[in-house]
Amino acid sequence: MTTLQSSVTAAESIGRTDSGPSAPRVRYVPAGTGPTYRSPIDEISFLMTGEQTGGAFFMAEACVPPGAGNPPHIHHREDETFYLHEGTLTVQVGGKTMTASAGDVICLPRGVAHCFQNTGNTDAKFLVVASPAGLEKFFEEAFYPAEDGSAELPPMTEAFMTRLLEAAAKCDLEFLPPVSQ
Repeated sequence: MTTLQSSVTAAESIGRTDSGPSAPRVRYVPAGTGPTYRSPIDEISFLMTGEQTGGAFFMAEACVPPGAGNPPHIHHREDETFYLHEGTLTVQVGGKTMTASAGDVICLPRGVAHCFQNTGNTDAKFLVVASPAGLEKFFEEAFYPAEDGSAELPPMTEAFMTRLLEAAAKCDLEFLPPVSQ
């Protein structure tokens, strides 16, 4: 039996796919090559976009500092899954409260109100997968491009809230009034 071997460098494989109807769609994205965006509450670094996945999904890494979190909202277009790899994240979804720690996975179905907060004392870092893709357009439009990784998160301003709500409306994302405690 003869084995055919091939060697391809990472630079040569970027954006390449095998051809043919039965060939798998393989994508390689080197670490640190996706854009990063910041809001007053978190930072999100794109790992794979809908353009790279044929619209199947969007994947990013989120970093939320202690005490920060997002308000209640509903994704009307996509399901969202979090895989927490550092810190603690308290998630409210569908009337339930869950506290996730490293290694936990939370699947948030579309159409269900949810919010989260970092209730730990270190940054919460987690993968976010949204399916189908498209949520990345919200971050691109609402958040600020991160030029310097050491810079502080931007302040919460009326201008930011306007950007956020305008982008949310375009992406079928609905922000709700805060839940009273």
